[in-house]
This record gives sequence, structure tokens and C-alpha cells, in this order.
Amino acid sequence: MIRRDLAPKILSMAEKFPVVTVTGPRQSGKSTLVRSLFPHYRYVTLEDEDVRALAQNDPRAFLDLYDDRVIFDEAQRAPSLFSYIQGVVDKNNAPGQFILSGSQNFLLMEAISQSLAGRAAVLHLLPLSLHELNEAGLRPASVDEWLLTGGYPRIYDVGIDPADYYPSHVQTYLERDVRTGSGILKLAEFERFLGLCADRTAQMLNKEDMARDCSISPKTIESWLSVLEASFITLRLHPYYRSYGKRLVKTAKLYLCDTGLACCLLGMEEREEVVLSEKHGALFETAVVTEMAKAFAARGRRAKLYYWRDSSNKEVDLIIERGAAPADIIEVKSSATYNPRFFKSLGELGELMGVPTTHRHVVYAGNESFATSMGNVVALADVAQIV
Repeated sequence: MIRRDLAPKILSMAEKFPVVTVTGPRQSGKSTLVRSLFPHYRYVTLEDEDVRALAQNDPRAFLDLYDDRVIFDEAQRAPSLFSYIQGVVDKNNAPGQFILSGSQNFLLMEAISQSLAGRAAVLHLLPLSLHELNEAGLRPASVDEWLLTGGYPRIYDVGIDPADYYPSHVQTYLERDVRTGSGILKLAEFERFLGLCADRTAQMLNKEDMARDCSISPKTIESWLSVLEASFITLRLHPYYRSYGKRLVKTAKLYLCDTGLACCLLGMEEREEVVLSEKHGALFETAVVTEMAKAFAARGRRAKLYYWRDSSNKEVDLIIERGAAPADIIEVKSSATYNPRFFKSLGELGELMGVPTTHRHVVYAGNESFATSMGNVVALADVAQIV
């Protein structure tokens, strides 16, 4: 089993909170991880119809059976159970009583906010990071191979071809999560919209253009984007809010959360297609942003990630904010060959924002990380070290 970077945080939270919730996209390894971390806990999946029926119809009797040291998998399938869990938690007031996991974040978080606020630690398990694969000796042979393969654990567990895995993954997501959890019934239209998001990954979000291309309203685009974000399929990167004397672009950028999924939706099945594609730069930038998001999630922290662009199109791809101030600035280059010119924008903005050279980074597609007088050159596999 591949060691997950989130594991120590889960164990730590179980010593402090009566309920620990692990959510994330479908097939990101949540069930496998919590069962390995808590081997002496009883495991109950609410996917089982008989189990779910008892939890929904007689929650008191259900919790008499499973009142402590238990894992409830796909917990969002029985949202009415959460108020009764609250009663058990408040009565016993002991840490680590329940471990909840689920893939439908929009349902799970609604149930937690209504019944378990302040009682549950909420952690997010995203697909495998390059750091995790590297530690396990399973790192893909090249950056472009990583872009094509993505990070879903089953691909590495059983050696399945990404071209075989992702189409089934998409259909399962549409049928299980979108239809049952969000109320969306137009699955064919939603699938086309998902493909359009892949086509526009790492681009400025233009909801009006997307609405026109999908023949739906901008309001529906916003609603569907919220579903994708709650499912950990996409994320939005907002512009940094301080102007520093410049007129700034205020539109968010859209990213898919896994490049393997993006490649599938774009119809790419071979590494050569990725290398030669006009989307290569966008896919590499997507990989950097999502690796950064994974690094924060593994520490149980919300990623304060932004980008910066002014009206003259000067841009820095990533800003990490700490303490209401920019702490690190990052430029992304899909070239495997380093060039000192990569630091040009970082130098200008770094001086403007007061970010020292030690916190200016160029992430590139090469294999070696090293320091220069202008800042740090970082290989994709080492992105987590910035966090």
C-alpha cells in the first residue's frame, strides 16, 4: 500500500476530535486509508442497502450496534444519521469515536455543518501526489507520462491503462455522484460541460463563453461548476486582490484537479499526443497547481493560492499567501530546459511585493531542483517542498 501524506494528520485529529471526516473525489483511496489507519475499528459501509435501511429507519438501534470506534464509509448516504451521531458524541465526549468517509462532498459537508459543526475534523484526500509516488518507488518515468497517467490509486495498484480507467471513472462519477447527489438530470449535457472544462484548464474562466458553447445559461454554468468543485474535479484560482499600483485582471482561472482525467476528456491516450499537443503547457500548469493543492490538503490546511496578472498581461502563475501577505511567488514553465529568463516576471513582482529571492520559485519540467541568485528552480516532483 502506498503511504499517504495525509495519514499522520488523520491520526492526530482522531486524538483531538470525536469525529474525523475524510472526504475527497471518488476512488482517491479514502476507504483503504482509514481502514489501514484504524484496523481495530469496525467497518460499516452505507452503500449496503440493508445497513443503510437500518441507519435511516431506526438510527437509535443502528447506533446501539455501532456506537464507538467505528468507520462509516459513504456516510453521506444516510444524512439523517448525523443528528443521532451528535447525541452519542455529546454524551461520551471522547476523541476518535467515529471516522466518516465519503465522496459526495456537497452532501457530506451539508450534513456535518447541520449536526456536527465543532465536533468533526474535516480532511481532504486527493489523488496520489508525485511526492507520494516517488516515496513508494512508483514515480512515472517522465513528466509527460505523469500528465497522461494522473494520480488515481487504482491505476498504480493494478497497473490499469489510464485509457481504460478514466472513461469508467467518469461514468461512475456521473451516475453515482452527479445524478444522486446534485439533482442534475441532464447527464449528457453535463458530460459535455466536463469535457469543455478540460479543454479550458489553466485558462481564464469565461462563463458566458462556456454557456454559449454548451447551450445553457451562465447561471447553470456557475451551478455546475459548484458541483465539480464540491466533487474535487475542478478548482478555481482567484487573482490576488492587492493592486500594487497596477490595474489587475479580476477573473478566476479554472483547473481540473487531475491531469490524467483531463487527458482522457481531451481524447489523449499516448504520451506523444501529450508532448505534441497545444495543451501541453496548460496541462503542466494544471499539474503544478494541483500538486500544490495536494501538499496543503495533506497538512490539513486550506490552500491560499492565487495568481497575479495586470492589464499589460504581466503575470505570475502562483502566489502563496501566509498571514495576509504574499509569502512565495511561483512561475510555471513547461520546458525541461532551464533558462535564467524564466525569473524575469518573478524579479519584477518580487521587488514590488517585498518577496525575497529565497521565496521566488520557477517550477519547470526538468528533473533537478537547485538554487540560483534569482530564486529557486524546482522540479515538479519537488513542488511540495515549497509548501
